[in-house]
Order: sequence, then structure tokens, then C-alpha cells
Amino acid sequence: MNKRIKIAFTGPESSGKTTLAKQIVQKFKATYCEEFARTFLEGKTSYTQKDLDLIAEGQAKSWDVETDFLVADTEMTVICIWSLYKYGIISDEILNLFSKQQFDLLFLCRPDIPWEFDVLRENPENREELFDLYHSFLLEKKQNFVLIEGNEQQRLSIVETAIASLLKN
Repeated sequence: MNKRIKIAFTGPESSGKTTLAKQIVQKFKATYCEEFARTFLEGKTSYTQKDLDLIAEGQAKSWDVETDFLVADTEMTVICIWSLYKYGIISDEILNLFSKQQFDLLFLCRPDIPWEFDVLRENPENREELFDLYHSFLLEKKQNFVLIEGNEQQRLSIVETAIASLLKN
């Protein structure tokens, strides 16, 4: 691979971000960046809005690796929407990190797949509402993104086609 590529998956919880990220990592032998929040929140029973600043900082640092192909299974839009939805605000720290993130392409995952329980997940009933917030936010911030929806094979095909296009340019 001659070109360096950084992509990230975004969208509501249980919308297929991690599954797709891991499939792309395996297929393209890319470097995987996991969701920092999972490590940060492990063993905690609660968190505050200030914790989201720390999560955002940790997530941003995790992308600072030398690699030809980086695949992140989350990015700052997730933290922006999480903060806005749960606390009604997005801190300056999180907005600053959002403005500094540099991905060649974001993949917005629609929650049109079954919700799967996870102790860190909080919103099984309102994933479409959250998806609409993601979609509006990405449009408002003029982000380069591709909508991912459909069954597993359709989703993978959309991502692979978009990556092929990135590799050609």
C-alpha cells in the first residue's frame, strides 16, 4: 500500500461499528484502534461529563500510531453525541478534539441490525433517534462520510467499495 489511509466507524451503540472495523482490519491487514471508552469504563458503575473529556483525550491519543492503514472503531462524533444526549452539552475539549481529528473517511452505521446487550450500552430503545443526531451532526460539520446499512454482506461491500476508491485516489 503506497498511500496512508485512516478511516473510522461512527454511529449509535450496537450498530455494527466494531464488527465492521475488525473485518476490514483482517481483510486489509490494517492497524486496529479500539474504543478507548471500553477500557476507561471497565469496572466503573457510573461516570460524569468530565469523564467524557478524559475518554476523548485517550481516544485521540490512540490514533497517534505510525501505520499505512488505520481503522478506528469509533471517533469523536460518538463522544460528541454521547455528551450532548446524556448531559445536554459538548465540552470545548471534546469539540476541539473533534475539529482536530483527521480521517480520510467516516462510515456512519445505521442501527438496522438487532441490538445486542452489553453492560456498557445504555440506549436499546432509541437508536434511530440517536442515528438521526449523528447524521445531522456529520452534515452540519461537513464531514466526509458514507452511510452503512443493510445486512452484514451489504455493509461490508459498501465499506470495501469506499476503501477501494480511497486507494485509487
